[in-house]
Amino acid sequence: MMALVGAVLAWEDANGLRTGDCAQTALLLTGNARIVAEVSWHVEALPADSELRPVAEQVLQEAECRLSVTSQTTLAHAQQRARLVRALYRALDQFDKARPGPSS
Repeated sequence: MMALVGAVLAWEDANGLRTGDCAQTALLLTGNARIVAEVSWHVEALPADSELRPVAEQVLQEAECRLSVTSQTTLAHAQQRARLVRALYRALDQFDKARPGPSS
C-alpha cells in the first residue's frame, strides 16, 4: 500500500492516466484508510498522559473529516487520500515503536 501511496504522490499531473485511474486509485486508498478503526482502538488504550495521544487524536480527527468527503475522480483527490493513508500508517508505526517488547 505504501508503494501505491508513493506512486500517487509522485504523479505531477493526470496526463497519461487512463479514464477512471484516479477514481479507482482514490477508492482503493479510501478503503485502506478504514484502518482508522485500528488507530482509534490504539488511542483509546493509551494512558491519558501519553505523548502519542495528542498526535494520534489529531490524525483521527483529520481522517474523519477527510473521509466524510464524497470520493471524487480527480488526481488531487487521489493524492489527498494517499496523504491520509500515509499519516494513518505513520500513526500506527508510532504505536508499534512505543509498544514494549516481549519479556525474556
